[in-house]
Amino acid sequence: MKPFKIPESVLVVIYTPSLDVLLIERADAPGFWQSVTGSKDRIDEPLAETATREVFEETGIRVGAGGAVPASALTDWRHQIQYNIYERWAHRYAPGVTRNTEHWFGLCVPENTPVTLAPREHVAYAWMPWEAAAARCFSPSNGDAILQLPSRVR
Repeated sequence: MKPFKIPESVLVVIYTPSLDVLLIERADAPGFWQSVTGSKDRIDEPLAETATREVFEETGIRVGAGGAVPASALTDWRHQIQYNIYERWAHRYAPGVTRNTEHWFGLCVPENTPVTLAPREHVAYAWMPWEAAAARCFSPSNGDAILQLPSRVR
């Protein structure tokens, strides 16, 4: 049996210098487009490590040593939100856990950065202008994070 998910996660807005944003479509929820998200693997896992791991697992983009993207391209936006865990995914958490704390990061990657999806998690990806990406997200908070992109990178 898989251990329960830790209700603390990251959201990573991956974008290019021209502010095109990468969105990925969930395999378990067709039509649900989002940025990279993922929970800590262990309570003491640093958030930047969680972000770097999730970006690689979900997109194949390697950040840091040996990667095409330097570690300095990942920025902690020092913003967190709490939200109610969607009912469809509540079974992944311990009984009684209903809220998750999400920490926002940005990751600037070169134009034309190749993407390799984790097929069990995501079925499609798209690069699009930030405003269109924000509108396409199923999660309102993910859309809000993307809408903040221009002010966070300037």
